[in-house]
Amino acid sequence: MKVELTVATSATYDDTLQRLVDDKVASKLAAQDPTVWGAEAESEASVRLSWVGLPLSSRPLLAEIDALRAQLWSEEVDQVVLCGMGGSSLAPEVISRTYDVPLQILDSTSPSVVHETVSGDLSRTVVVISSKSGGTLETDSQRRSFAAAFEAAGIDAASRFVVVTDPGSDLERLARDEGYRSVFLADPNVGGRYSALTAFGLVPTGLAGIDVAELLDEAEAVMERLAGDAADNPALVLAAALAGNDGRDKVAIVDLGSGISGFADWAEQLIAESTGKLGKGVLPVAVEGPSAPEVQWPASDVVVAVLVAPEAAGEAPEGVGEPWVAVSGTLGAQLLTWETATAVAGRMLGINPFDQPDVESAKKAARGLLDQQPEPDPAVLMHEGVEVRGPQGLLDGVDSLEGAISALLDQLGPDSYLAVMAYADSHRDRALHRVREQLARRTNRPVTFGWGPRFLHSTGQYHKGGPAQGVFLQITRDEPVDVEIPGRPFTFGTLIAAQAAGDAKVLAEHGRPVLRLHLVDWTASEHGEPDDGVTTLLELLR
Repeated sequence: MKVELTVATSATYDDTLQRLVDDKVASKLAAQDPTVWGAEAESEASVRLSWVGLPLSSRPLLAEIDALRAQLWSEEVDQVVLCGMGGSSLAPEVISRTYDVPLQILDSTSPSVVHETVSGDLSRTVVVISSKSGGTLETDSQRRSFAAAFEAAGIDAASRFVVVTDPGSDLERLARDEGYRSVFLADPNVGGRYSALTAFGLVPTGLAGIDVAELLDEAEAVMERLAGDAADNPALVLAAALAGNDGRDKVAIVDLGSGISGFADWAEQLIAESTGKLGKGVLPVAVEGPSAPEVQWPASDVVVAVLVAPEAAGEAPEGVGEPWVAVSGTLGAQLLTWETATAVAGRMLGINPFDQPDVESAKKAARGLLDQQPEPDPAVLMHEGVEVRGPQGLLDGVDSLEGAISALLDQLGPDSYLAVMAYADSHRDRALHRVREQLARRTNRPVTFGWGPRFLHSTGQYHKGGPAQGVFLQITRDEPVDVEIPGRPFTFGTLIAAQAAGDAKVLAEHGRPVLRLHLVDWTASEHGEPDDGVTTLLELLR
């Protein structure tokens, strides 16, 4: 199936699209020409463009994945857990959800999430450890926990570990030294967020039982069209819609029956991490559905990207404000199309879409706090089990939680966005996600929501490197139990606290307003129902 796009855009859109055609951007990108993004980006681009040919170059992986899956299943090892962050987990997540095949993903350092994942029945479990660099702190910590859990269960840990990494990484060396079950080496000339069709996307989903050859077939079917210098090239159409409308630097992504589950979360990290730098960028906002305010009455700086079913292609989406771009197509085709469009949008913005200079800043700050392990900053005030912290000046004269929230929201301007960053348990505390739509309605501004530390590997780059428009609400909380990290002088509780504090510190250093709310004295709840602290917060943020 082809990718189809329909567009309702601003007056500048047609000129933008024609320039892309005249400059032969599509054919140059298909030929892996590193000069497309200018001289400053050429060095990086020269070793980051193999993704355009992945529908063909990833074919040799299929037999290896099939053989390992058959071997594991013959041993009754058929439950797959993936440990990975950012591009290493988001593509497998959308693939497994779309195919409705179980794949458990651990992309959190929340002690309760880690405890829940490693404390189950491991007798049928294989763990895929995915890290492009081979040194991702979160992933290494998760690996250590699983190694200890396997050994405690009397299972040889090495026989249950499958590694996906770049050639020559420390993780590859460790896996070979320890005799891990299998090592898949990904193409080093593909960046993490463009790796959906590499071993990072295909190995965990293929081991879970998905026919990943179908994804490659779907992507291959659109390769020729994506390489064409024509005004109906869907990647050029999408790129122009994302970055070619004057004054519109934010895109709300909504699914209206595409049949692809969770695509907006994957697209969010692709676009944010690729474009958010040098004070420029396109802010992606993953929204819940057609009732989201960003869709019903989009702000003057928002484009709406609508994922629709093939039979709805060509129709104006009902209730969606202009400008909008409607996209339909199979998952494999959409993955490659959005990657291509995002890279082209990078050219339009004058940035290098393949680096992520500000992702590392939060990592360094967290590592520094882990080394020092200082006492947390004193709370400015405490209200109904919520500790309130903020930078100097933000909370002057504030004496209540409601006042603190109002003080933060007062920082929003006509081109601002609000980011909610929840360093919590995405299962137990999932009610927190309700605040995204509540705050969007309250502020009439785009609102993003991210679970920490997961979002640090995606929108975290945009928050620090993109336009200085962000206003930030960080939510942390006490945990009922902490979890040790074998061989480390810190726990998962210490780690996630350091990641939250480090993130807030770097945002503050960039002059971004950050309100930090820490929930204490909470009562555990089941099935995701909000506990006392979350309920208080939901009511105040309404």
